Amino acid sequence: QVQLVESGGGLVQAGGSLRLSCAASGRTFSSYAMGWFRQAPGKEREFVAALSWRGRSTYYADSVKGRFTISRDNAKNTVYLQMNSLKPEDTAVYYCAADAFGSGSLRAYEYDYWGQGTQVTVSS
Repeated sequence: QVQLVESGGGLVQAGGSLRLSCAASGRTFSSYAMGWFRQAPGKEREFVAALSWRGRSTYYADSVKGRFTISRDNAKNTVYLQMNSLKPEDTAVYYCAADAFGSGSLRAYEYDYWGQGTQVTVSS
């Protein structure tokens, strides 16, 4: 069982930066691929970024490639999403998710555990 708690969301102007954190409980954090997804009002949840359980592979949605960076610190049981050059269309609730021994899937249904989400609002 893994519990995930996101933090770091907030209100930022376009062009600004935020760093989201996702703290995981449990001693097997390093065995999980981690992903970030987001959901804007009236839209479906969409993939943002993922990191394989070994940390060797990263994947990004085209819309965030070059602006967002996913990373993990296994010693702190935490995964991060550094978001730079934010745009109003990045406004959404951001969720982290964990997939046991995953390769870093783009598909939400492959993730076993989810956090409660953190709101990111980018003003124009």
